[in-house]
Amino acid sequence: MSSEPARFAQEVAQNTARLAKDADVQALSRIWVRETAPYKYTYNFTWLGRPIIQFPQDMIALQEIVWRVRPDLIVETGVAHGGSLIFSASLLHLLGGTGKVIGVDIDIRAHNRTEIEAHPLAERIVLVQGSSTDPATVRTVFDHARESSRVLVILDSNHTHDHVLQELRAYSPLVKRGSYLIVYDTLIEDMPAGSFPDRPWDKGNNPKTAVYEFLASNDRFRIDKSIDTKLLITVAPDGYLECVRDES
Repeated sequence: MSSEPARFAQEVAQNTARLAKDADVQALSRIWVRETAPYKYTYNFTWLGRPIIQFPQDMIALQEIVWRVRPDLIVETGVAHGGSLIFSASLLHLLGGTGKVIGVDIDIRAHNRTEIEAHPLAERIVLVQGSSTDPATVRTVFDHARESSRVLVILDSNHTHDHVLQELRAYSPLVKRGSYLIVYDTLIEDMPAGSFPDRPWDKGNNPKTAVYEFLASNDRFRIDKSIDTKLLITVAPDGYLECVRDES
């Protein structure tokens, strides 16, 4: 007879499989995301005092991944107010050890840097200012990662197709089998055209289109659809990429 934890995990898997087949629930989730977007719903939340600008569902997904993967380094492109860095740092702190988070941004604003560097978890955070696709920035990140055995990468900066594709190609070598390369804001492709009039990205030019082009020529990663299905509400549909093969 299977153990109780195994039985519960099986029940969750079965529920998730049923959700994947429920077109009405899937459609309702997309409608919810679309209708809350004008209200900047993701701005409503903080983590340990700093704005995180994420759906709570994606925060839950990330902590599940971090607990399972147990990275000793998390690389994040896009810093904003620093809440996501603080969140990742807190997860690494709970794991124990000396794990760190590298936050990369082309413009780390002074007031955000001050708050991040004054935070109790600041010793686990390394800030790198520069374009995430600039070769010098990439080299700096790789230098920090040299002693790390397991790296998790999160892309959440400029959301245009070309920029995200460059990030995917630049940082994917850091991720080894069993870890994840997470691409946020792939939901842009699922929103009505013109939803982001003040931004350079839109339907047809966004992180999801970059993910599809990247995967067409890289067989080391696969979309972990089980995460999308169980979350229902996520900024990253088709953006949770599991590394299934090390580089040869």
